[in-house]
Amino acid sequence: MARRDALIGVVACLGVLIYVLTAMRVGGGAGFPLDDSWIHQTYARNLAAGAGWSFVPGIASAGSTSPLYTILLAVGYVLHLPYFIWTFVLGAAALTAIGLIGARLAERLFPETARVGLVAGLSLVGAWHLIWAAAAGMETALFGALSLALIGVAWRELPTTDGGRSKPRPYDPPVVGTRLASSVSAASVSIPPSLSTSPFARGFAFGVVGALLTLTRPEGVGLVGLCGLLMLIARPQPRWSIFGAWALGAIISWAVFVMPDLLLNYTLNGSLLPNTSAAKQAEYAPLLALPITERILDMLTPLSAGGQLLLIPGAIYALYALAKRAQIDRRTLLLWVVPIWALAIVILYAARLPAAYQHGRYVMTALLPFIVIGAGGTLAMVAALSGRARRSTMRRIVARALLVATILIFVAFWPLGAFTYARDVVAINADMVTVARWIAVNVPPSETLA
Repeated sequence: MARRDALIGVVACLGVLIYVLTAMRVGGGAGFPLDDSWIHQTYARNLAAGAGWSFVPGIASAGSTSPLYTILLAVGYVLHLPYFIWTFVLGAAALTAIGLIGARLAERLFPETARVGLVAGLSLVGAWHLIWAAAAGMETALFGALSLALIGVAWRELPTTDGGRSKPRPYDPPVVGTRLASSVSAASVSIPPSLSTSPFARGFAFGVVGALLTLTRPEGVGLVGLCGLLMLIARPQPRWSIFGAWALGAIISWAVFVMPDLLLNYTLNGSLLPNTSAAKQAEYAPLLALPITERILDMLTPLSAGGQLLLIPGAIYALYALAKRAQIDRRTLLLWVVPIWALAIVILYAARLPAAYQHGRYVMTALLPFIVIGAGGTLAMVAALSGRARRSTMRRIVARALLVATILIFVAFWPLGAFTYARDVVAINADMVTVARWIAVNVPPSETLA
């Protein structure tokens, strides 16, 4: 596992480095592919300089949609680190975390599939959309890492996996006679959560991670609520009192950590959300007149550019396997948070902010749970069909061809994504950065510029 994690980390860091170096070579210098990245830098710089939570120094404003990311950027300014280097280091670290956590979630979803963690982890850090996001100077990669972490913390309530080698425990489901049911039961449940940790403490930890997720992006509260709802339905805890203690800890910690940001926003603009949220929704309000199905397709289209498109059969296979597990053990319904969240992100933005531009940057985080379940499902499907080679050689050939084609397309889009990132950086530098530097030299600070 240590070697696997090291490989995932190296690939993640190498991807961000190559994308940044490509942009520097093409455009003659570093930059960011989005104007919002510079807004984050401005808030962070002012915060570190003691100018408060402001875009214009000394004038408090609720324009940062990601207070946690702003604070992390401000750390670099406090330490007097070059802001480009610090920002890219944060992105590489977040992408590495995505790969490492995603690998563990895939192993939990497909406990009997060999090397599923390695394949899922490399698929995540090798997806060009996610490398682009990690090098973009935005909170997207951090949000993705925390979303996977929150799912992992929620799954702590499920009994852990040991391949069925342990003797039955009090939390185990009844032994089922069929071969499929027996294998699913052995693969999904054996050891209950550690009794040394109280359910309140486990819930408190869940709430802390959920609060960090919400402070990274407001829609993070949706994943917090989804995990809580599925926890209520799946009931992995044996008694209602245990679930109640877990829920109480989660609610208290989430509220304690999120409340300061909510109060700040309400004090500054009379809303619990940053004022930029309302501005974005107003900007794209005309698109809400389109049918919801068209808006969903518009959001999905930019995400389909890459090898992830070939993961759809594997994702369908995984959903079938999850359905079988849920029939045997209701607690495994909690595993459904992965596919549901992937779909929920797209529907949420299609319903409220159908902005599909810039490679679908608003819904890029939907790729994370989809790749976890799609890559794992593809590998599990290939393994299952390969095991039936005597019955159908054609199925085995098709399955392996699908796996090879997926890998090749992921690899092919890696350099294409690097040049796409470089072009985006050049565009922002030419349209905005060059102009801003000219203004700084030629327009006195006291002048009003329209």
